[in-house]
Amino acid sequence: MPTKKKPQVTPTPARRRELLATAAEVFAAQGYNATTVRRIADEAGMLAGSLYYHFDSKESMVDEILSTFLDELWQGYDAVLAAGLGPRATIEALVTESFRQIDRHRPAVAIYQKESRHLATQPRFAYLADSQEKFEKAWLGALERGVAEGVFRDDLDVRLTYRFVRDTVWVAASWYRPGGHHSPEEIARQYLSTVLDGITPRT
Repeated sequence: MPTKKKPQVTPTPARRRELLATAAEVFAAQGYNATTVRRIADEAGMLAGSLYYHFDSKESMVDEILSTFLDELWQGYDAVLAAGLGPRATIEALVTESFRQIDRHRPAVAIYQKESRHLATQPRFAYLADSQEKFEKAWLGALERGVAEGVFRDDLDVRLTYRFVRDTVWVAASWYRPGGHHSPEEIARQYLSTVLDGITPRT
């Protein structure tokens, strides 16, 4: 008598998102190289073999985590850059959008901060270097325009300022927790009030 084949169950998008969220937390905490598929499966409460039913490798998981984060980040950034705002308003909007993304994708931001330089050397992750170049161009453009228009100090080193702003914003992923006392917009306002008075012209 022939053996009946078990019907295949198609993974649901919701379950896939749950597994990616779990993987993102593990990658962020343990680092990409130190994380195993078994560790992710343990955290998800399943066998490692079952996880392969959803993803073919941990590389595929981190790829989807990072690409999803960057796609959403650039939707927000592109909207800001297309809005025709002045230099200061552009910087304010980019900072605010960055904190919103930390709120939505905190583990992905942490992974990006720790792993992007290493991962970008692999062909599959070439988009990480492209995104970094685009990111730098957007921020430097707003800062340079601000200096040219007298909105920011004329002695401002825009490249150093960009690096300072970039690093101090994204490092928030190491301490920010969604659902805390302050919304991402409130944190952005506090950050901006601290930073921007230091780059506007002296009176």
